Amino acid sequence: MIAFIGEPESGSPRPFSAATRAGNLVFVSGHSAPHEPALGVFRGDTPAEEVRNALARIAVILREAGSSLDRVVQVTMLITDPADYAACNAEYVKHFPGGLPARHTARFGVPTDARVAFSCIALVEEG
Repeated sequence: MIAFIGEPESGSPRPFSAATRAGNLVFVSGHSAPHEPALGVFRGDTPAEEVRNALARIAVILREAGSSLDRVVQVTMLITDPADYAACNAEYVKHFPGGLPARHTARFGVPTDARVAFSCIALVEEG
């Protein structure tokens, strides 16, 4: 069975679901920290704040799919500036105290002001 979580509205400029659950795995699309100034929501002023806020967003999506950050097995970290790598890593490790999942890092250049974004694959509780 495949379930799509957070499907976009018709005509959305973002033609992808927030996540897809297939069997006992959930595949979370790339997400940066939320940024909606009209609602008083800002990504963060530093790379570390953006990592913290982006992973908080990922955690919400994982919960909706029946999983959590402690069940993540693979992460992709996307950064726009390699100079932010160390600061991003310093914050990132705080969110995986039980063990660091497999990860790769790549530069990205989508039309956004975000400095960092994450996607991941996680286990889902059986049943």
